[in-house]
Amino acid sequence: MPSSSLLVLLAVQISLIVTFCLAADPFVYYDFDVSYITVSPLGVPQQVIAVNGKFPGPPVNVTTNNNVVINVRNKLDEDLLMTWAGVYQRKSSWQDGVLGTNCPIPPKWNWTYQFQVKDQIGSYFYFPSINFQKASGGYGAFIINNRPIIPIPFAAPYGDIVMLIGDWYTRNHTDLRKTLKWRERYNDTLVPDGIEYETINVHPGKTYRLRVHNVGISTSLNFRIQSHNLLLAETEGSYTVQQNYTSLDIHVGQSYSFLVTMDQNASSDYYIVASARFVNQTVWKRVVGVAILHYSNSKGKASGALPDPPQDEYDKTFSMNQARSIRWNVTASGARPNPQGSFRYGSINVTDVYVLQNKPPLLIDGKQQTTLNGMSFANPATPIRLADQYKVKGVYKLDFPHRPSTGPPLKKTSVINGTYRGFFEIILQNNDTKVQTYHLDGYAFFVVGMDFGEWTENSRGTYNKWDGIARTTAQVYPGAWTAVLVSLDNVGVWNLRTENLDSWYLGQETYIRVVNPEATNQTELSMPDNALYCGSLSKLQKPEDISLATASAGNPLRLLLTLLMIRAAVSAFQPVLATTSAGNPLQLLFALWFLHSSSLIVSDVLASVFQTAFVRVSCSFNLWVVFVHSFDSFNLFI
Repeated sequence: MPSSSLLVLLAVQISLIVTFCLAADPFVYYDFDVSYITVSPLGVPQQVIAVNGKFPGPPVNVTTNNNVVINVRNKLDEDLLMTWAGVYQRKSSWQDGVLGTNCPIPPKWNWTYQFQVKDQIGSYFYFPSINFQKASGGYGAFIINNRPIIPIPFAAPYGDIVMLIGDWYTRNHTDLRKTLKWRERYNDTLVPDGIEYETINVHPGKTYRLRVHNVGISTSLNFRIQSHNLLLAETEGSYTVQQNYTSLDIHVGQSYSFLVTMDQNASSDYYIVASARFVNQTVWKRVVGVAILHYSNSKGKASGALPDPPQDEYDKTFSMNQARSIRWNVTASGARPNPQGSFRYGSINVTDVYVLQNKPPLLIDGKQQTTLNGMSFANPATPIRLADQYKVKGVYKLDFPHRPSTGPPLKKTSVINGTYRGFFEIILQNNDTKVQTYHLDGYAFFVVGMDFGEWTENSRGTYNKWDGIARTTAQVYPGAWTAVLVSLDNVGVWNLRTENLDSWYLGQETYIRVVNPEATNQTELSMPDNALYCGSLSKLQKPEDISLATASAGNPLRLLLTLLMIRAAVSAFQPVLATTSAGNPLQLLFALWFLHSSSLIVSDVLASVFQTAFVRVSCSFNLWVVFVHSFDSFNLFI
C-alpha cells in the first residue's frame, strides 16, 4: 500500500510540474567543454579550439522565447569568453560575453550563461571573443526557429543545412596575435592538393534551407553552387524580399539563409564554391573552398571548371549593388505575428548622429593600433557594466567623439553615451584599403544606405526609409560609407566593433552605454548571481564552487524536479517513517535512501524528456575557403 500511495502522489506532482513548465517559456540546456584538439585542416597537424571535442562546434538549435542555459567549461590554458553574435540579449548585457560586460572565465573554471532569445528568429553563430581565439576555431551555428504559431514566408523546406565558410591559417591564434604581421603575408599559403571535398547529400526535386555563415577572420567570400540558384530568404533575423542570386558576397561575420531547390539533371554531382573577394586575385585563385552537392540519384562525379566568380576584379560596384538589392520583407511576420514592416523606422526622428571613421593601422605610443574617430579602444580591467553596478569611478569616459577627431590618435576607454529610447544614425566611414564589417551587440540596425566616397549631409537623400534590411552586421567597402539607423530600446552596455579580427584586436571598437534614468527592473535584469569579478573588484571573487548548488545552476529544472519528487515521496512515506523511526533505524535509513534515489531518477528522466522536446536535430556542414574537411553531419543534443 505505501508504494501505491507513492505512485499516486508522484503522478499528481508530475502533472503539476508539466503544467507549470508548459505554461512558461521552456528551458534548453547545453554543456560546452572548450578545449584544444589536434586536426589537419590543411594536411598538416595543428592545434585548434574545439567545443565538446568537435571542430567546428555543435549547433545551438532553439526556438523563439526559449530560455537558453549554456554551461561553458574552460579547458584552455588562458582566459575565455564566448559571445553569441546576433542574439539580442534583451535586458541582459550581462550575458553578452565580451570584455565590456563580462570578466573572462579563467582556465579550469566553468561559467553558466543564461539568457532568453526573446522575440527573435534567425541564423547566427557563436565564437570566443577574446585573445584572438576565433582564429583557432571555437565557433558553431546558433539557430533560432519560429514558434509554430508564427508562419514563415515560404513553404517548409525538406531539410535544414548549416554551412560555415571562412579563411584559415596554418599558424594558431597565439602565434598570430604576437605580431599581427600576418596581414602582410597571409596569402602566401595555398591549398595543397589532395584535400578531400565535403559531400552534401540531397534528394532530387526537394528544397533545402542553407544557412551560410562567414566565420572567418579577415576575408570576404563569394558563395555559389554550380547550376543552382540561391533564393535569398533571411539574413540575421530578418526575412528578406525573396530573389534569386547565382552567387552572393558574404563578408566576415555575416549570415544568410538561402532556399535551394534540387532541380538540375542528376547526370553528375555539382560543385559548391567559396572564393576570396577583394584580395590579390593572382595569388588567391587557388585559394578556393570546394564541396560537392550530391543528388541521391547522381550518375557521376562533378567535373570540369568550377563556376566562375563575379568578373569585377577591379570594380567593387557589382558587389555594392548586390548588397543594396537585399531588402526587408515588410509583409512577413518575424518573431511576432505582426508584419516586420509595421515598425516604420523611416518616420522616426533621429536623436543623435555619429560618423565613425576607421583608417589603416597606425602607431600610438610606439605600438600598432587601429582606431575609430582617432580613438583606439582600451579594454578596462574592470568591465564597464560591472563598474556601473558597483559605482567604480574612472573606468571609462562617456566622451566618444561624434565626428572624426582632428587631433593625435589616443588609446583610451571612450564610450558612446546612448539615450534610452533614442534613435541613432550611425555612419560607418571606411578609409582603410580593405572591406570592413561592423557588428552591434544587443540590436538589429537598419541598413539604409551605402556609397563610395565621403559621406555628407546630402547623402541622406539616397537613404532607403522603407524596406532597408534589419540585421546585426553590415559591410563597408574601402573608400566608402554605410549608414544605419538603430532604436536604442535595449538597456545595457553594447559592443560596437569591426568583425575583422586583426582590426578588432588592435582597438577598432567601442561600446554604447544605454541607461534607463528611471529606477525600474522592467528594462534591465538584475546582475546574475554567478557574475565573475575582476580588475578593481577582483577581491570580491570567491573560489570556484563545484558543489551541488553550482551544478544545479547549470540545470535548475533538474534541481526543481529533484526537490519536488523528494517532497512527494516524503509525503507518501510519512506514515512509514513515523513507525520505522521508532522501531528500526536501519529501515529508516533505507527508506530515506530509496526516496532520494527514486526522486533523482525521476527528475533526470523528466529533465531529459523536456530537453528533448525543445532541442531539434540539425544537419551541420562545414566549408572553408582554404580547406574542406569532413565532420560529423548530424548532431542530436539530449
